[in-house]
Amino acid sequence: MAFDKAAEDCCSGKGSGQKTRLMVIGAGSAGFSAAITAAEAGAEVTLVGAGTIGGTCVNVGCVPSKTMIRAVEPLYQASHASRFEGISSAAMVLNWQAVVGQKQQLVDDLRKAKYTDVLPSHPGVSYVEGKARLTADGVLVDRTLYRPDKIIIATGSSNAVPPIPGIDNVPYLDSTSALDLTALPKSTIVIGGGVIGCELGQMFARAGVKVTICCRSRLVPGMEPEISEHLARYLEEEGVRVLTGIDYQSVTEEDGTINLIYGQNGIRQTVTAETLLLAAGRRTNTEGLGLEEAGVALNDRGGIEVDSTMQTTNPMVYAAGDVTGKDMFVYMAAYGAKLAAFNAVGGEMRGYDNAAMPVVIFTDPQVASVGLTETQASRQGINVKTSLITLDHVPRYLAARDMRGLIKLVADKTSDRLIGAHILAPEGGELIQTAVMAIKAGMTTSELAQTIFPYLTGVEGLKLAAQTFDKDVSTLSCCAG
Repeated sequence: MAFDKAAEDCCSGKGSGQKTRLMVIGAGSAGFSAAITAAEAGAEVTLVGAGTIGGTCVNVGCVPSKTMIRAVEPLYQASHASRFEGISSAAMVLNWQAVVGQKQQLVDDLRKAKYTDVLPSHPGVSYVEGKARLTADGVLVDRTLYRPDKIIIATGSSNAVPPIPGIDNVPYLDSTSALDLTALPKSTIVIGGGVIGCELGQMFARAGVKVTICCRSRLVPGMEPEISEHLARYLEEEGVRVLTGIDYQSVTEEDGTINLIYGQNGIRQTVTAETLLLAAGRRTNTEGLGLEEAGVALNDRGGIEVDSTMQTTNPMVYAAGDVTGKDMFVYMAAYGAKLAAFNAVGGEMRGYDNAAMPVVIFTDPQVASVGLTETQASRQGINVKTSLITLDHVPRYLAARDMRGLIKLVADKTSDRLIGAHILAPEGGELIQTAVMAIKAGMTTSELAQTIFPYLTGVEGLKLAAQTFDKDVSTLSCCAG
């Protein structure tokens, strides 16, 4: 694909070539990040969006799911108030439609504040609604041909449908439609034990739905096995049925009931429910973009192949965010898109670095992770040492009488450098950034153990876990060491 720069310039209307003419395809978090960054760098930007502006996170992902997860937390806390002597409480769902309505109002408000209303603040960005396709002559948006100098693709991802026999013949929910239900089902089967499956499964269970979470391996398989094991136990204690290591054989629907037939340990079994929720991952939005014609290759994950500078196999085209099939988190999408903009517009060579990328799963307790797991480090040939403490060693959680969880640290035994931190704890997502900064700074576990932490905070658990490499913290007094 080689664009004729002398041709009519539909992006800027000038054709002068004095400024880089950049087209950003996709108007979600990555697209906006790329467009704003490029415009601030002096480029003339055409931002192309198809569908609802704002992309996945604000519309159907992070924002709606996390607010509804928070909405049901009082139901759990009330039912467990008796962990404090002399305390009793109760809470119930009175109007689920109102919960969903409040969620939608927040989504609408944030979409307007963070996307629609942001555009006028950046006169260097022109917004165009339509479906874009790369051609030999440029980019066709509906029937209009644009000839930008550079392109950034940020079209995101969509819910994936697992290849289970019969799945196309039964009604099912995905993470989008599930959050729009105005009435709670009596029961649901969740296919997938990853981030979405665990978050939404627990959310619905706390709202009173009988939930069964099914997965081929274990819950949150990318995390440390100790976290998977404990999280499964905590979910089961809340009434969630967790089926791990199963083989999906077929799914049918009879008289309004979903029947999932599966194999486990060589035995054929069936689980039934009123609804079926698919949470088996995401697929990249690459169809219809004309990638093959433009010489843009895909990787083994089905996403757009990019190098460390976010450049594709076509030097004029960059890609960022979920469409690359890598690090599918909104903050990583925005980060990668910013790099793509700097490199595409300014000719820079800024490299993508996810070595200290935090991950948070908003279950309760929350899962939070950064860096390498013990297995990943060992596979890289690193001489590994680990420490692990349960939360009954952390005063904050003793005082709260909520000791669900653990903290595991992974370090290079030779250098003592911290290379991984993995947390399962109430509000664990608020703890992980300290570990991110420690890894980014190249701290050793000894340095982390000697750092001053405030008493009766959850993050003090990182200090205690670091001390555990060399001593038994149960023998220490408060704040000792």
